[in-house]
This record gives sequence, structure tokens and C-alpha cells, in this order.
Amino acid sequence: MTGGTVSLEVTDASVFYGSNRVLDRISLSAAGGEFIALLGASGCGKTTLLRAICGFVPLASGSISVAGRDITRLPPDKRGTAMVFQSYALWPHMTVAQNIGYGLKLRRVGRAEIGHRIDEILALLRLDGLGDRKVTALSGGQRQRVALGRALAIGPQMLLLDEPLSNLDARIREEVRHEIKTLQQRLGITTVHVTHDRQEAMVMADRIAILDAGRVAQIGTPEEVYTRPNSPFVADFMGAGNVVPLTLCRRGNRVLIAAGPFNDQVEFDEGPQIESTGNGSSDIAVHGFFRSEDARLFAPGEDANGKLVLRGGIDQRSYAGGFYRYGVRVGPQLYLVDDARRIETGAAVGVALPAAALHCYPAAGSNRQD
Repeated sequence: MTGGTVSLEVTDASVFYGSNRVLDRISLSAAGGEFIALLGASGCGKTTLLRAICGFVPLASGSISVAGRDITRLPPDKRGTAMVFQSYALWPHMTVAQNIGYGLKLRRVGRAEIGHRIDEILALLRLDGLGDRKVTALSGGQRQRVALGRALAIGPQMLLLDEPLSNLDARIREEVRHEIKTLQQRLGITTVHVTHDRQEAMVMADRIAILDAGRVAQIGTPEEVYTRPNSPFVADFMGAGNVVPLTLCRRGNRVLIAAGPFNDQVEFDEGPQIESTGNGSSDIAVHGFFRSEDARLFAPGEDANGKLVLRGGIDQRSYAGGFYRYGVRVGPQLYLVDDARRIETGAAVGVALPAAALHCYPAAGSNRQD
């Protein structure tokens, strides 16, 4: 049904809107059959990159190739790509079958072949029996399937998804995520998916490219970008929004965190999350990023057992379903911490952090010695 597995190569791609550089020499690649998610905040360039691949936005410089064929200057209908838009862009006056077969009709495919392809798509997407129904009579999840079916019907070499789940409610969105991923794996079609939803990218993609200000900040598997963010920006974007100032010193294979106004000294075995601080033995000021789910609350005087403990008190408490989320005041800072126990606001607590919870980066102006 698809055009076979292919590869994507984007090389030094730049795009300008007027004098504003929206894409800044971006390079990335996708292996045949790979699912790549473009993740980032609004305005980072992810949708522009997708539209450039599809041919809706011209490159100022750089190139785009599919399966070794340069498609940089080709019109959209000659690129072997198909896009599912955020709004679905379905024809409201047409039936489900007419929408799915629309691209085939434009390509002057025979009527019998169109009918056969539509039947295949309806069965593939669990839309059997809905071919004669107007798309305006469908649910959001069904409309999303029709839009996907229209894209797949033409047998594209590459599938491009522009936040196609953003209009669905949370329950349906989670279900359709897994449906699309299962379908993509079954067809073996190379897919590029734009999203601002971190969980969506983690669940669906083989690799994630995190974009920031028109550049790729980091690209890797979901596990890599989650456990080894390469910069403060990526750490924050991947959920490690708590930031604590610390002073580190390497001593052989161990790392010492110096005592501070709200923490005692502690030594850790060297971990990958602090490699970015270099290999020097002198003290270095860092910012330690951590996620609320990676911290735990300790009672005053409780054995820290080799963890960094920040002394503070509970300012806020909310129930998030299965756990409580606490706002813990440590000096001037408020940190979010998840814990299964119900603890009263105002209680003195410690925020306990194992070495694996911390992603440390040199503070601006720190005395780094590698």
C-alpha cells in the first residue's frame, strides 16, 4: 500500500520569513520505516520544517532528499509525501469514501482501483460500514482516521503528521496515539510527526528531535533525551523543571556536592547525568535540574542514605491521582515534588535526590576546569 520504506535526509536547511530566520541550518535524517517526532514549543520551527519537507515552504539554502533523490525543488505532488493536517482538512460535503479517494481521483486512477483502495483503507482503519457517511457526522477520532486514510491511499513514500491529535480529547488522544504507532509499524512507512506534547513524542517516536529557535537542540531515542538531556534547555523541556544551585567537585571516581545553606555535603559515585561538568578536580558551580517524580520527601533527621537532601517546608499540596504533588519551599525557591503520602502543609521536610535524579550543567561564569 505504501511506496516502500525510504530514508529522509535534511541537510543544512534554512528558511526565512522575510528577514526572520525560522530554520537555522537544520540537519537530521530518518532511516527507512523510522518514526521521528519533531518536538518543541510554539514558534520553534517544527511545523515549518515539516512543511519544507512536504514542499509547502521553500528552502533559502540546504537540501532535502528522500531515498537518495533530491526533492528540494520539486512541487509537493512530486515528492512522494502525504500530510495529515492539524485541522484534518476534510471536505465536509463529501462522504468518507470520497474523502479517502480524493487524491487518487486527482491522479486519474481508474474507478475500480479507487474502490478497491478505499475498501482496503476502510478495513485498515476500522472504518468499515462508514464509507457512505458524511464526515460531518463522524466523531473526532473517526475524522482523524479518515484524514490518515486519505494520506495513505495515494501510497506515499513518507507520511507527515502535523499535530493531528491536538483536536481530540485526552482519552481519545491516548487511544489514537497507539493506533497510529501500530499502523506505522505495520506498514513500515517512514513518518515525521510534529507535536508540542512531550508524552506524545515519547510514546510514538523511535527518535525525538527537540527544536529550539530553529535549530535541533538534541536528537535521540526517547530514553536518551529523557535520561541524558544535553543542555539545560532540553532538561527543562523534558520535564526537569526544578533547578537547584550546587557546588560540585570531582574526586577520582566520585563526585562531592559541597554543603550549602539548605543542604549537607554528600558524595556520589560518578553518574552520566553529571558528565557535562567536566573532569577537573576544582569546585564548579552548577545548576542541578530534577523532575518532581524523581524526588522524595524525607522527615527531618531521617537517614539520607547517600542522597542529596534539601531542607525546606511544604507550602502547597494537591492530589494528582495516585500521588500528591507538593510545593516545597527551600529558601527562596519553590520545588515541585511527588509523593504517595499525605503530608500536611507547613510541615518541615527534606527533598531527597539520588544521583540519578540530577542533571547538572555549569552555571554561567563558573570556574570550569576540564
